[in-house]
Amino acid sequence: MVLKKFNLNDISKRFKSPWEPKDIEIIDNFVIRAAKFDGEYHWHKHDNEDELFIVFSGKIKIQTSNKDIILEEGEGVKIPKGIEHCPVSLEPSIVLMFEPLKLKSKGN
Repeated sequence: MVLKKFNLNDISKRFKSPWEPKDIEIIDNFVIRAAKFDGEYHWHKHDNEDELFIVFSGKIKIQTSNKDIILEEGEGVKIPKGIEHCPVSLEPSIVLMFEPLKLKSKGN
């Protein structure tokens, strides 16, 4: 087995378009994805999977029907399955998402 490392600083510089997650590493049935957040995504939910957001750089807001959650660099939040949410960048941001490999990025 060949071990390979990755560099989040290098990966974050390669994003051209926002909202197009790239798989960074697969861990069993889970994946770490990274994406550039710029502007507003769409409201969606994942009926069967939780989703974890961690801000690598920038500042975002995760809107939910109950409250908005502001995340700054180094902060994260788990969105439980079934919770409708809408990510919004408050400035161009790079966000890591830890989620089941089978999770569709677009939501339901």
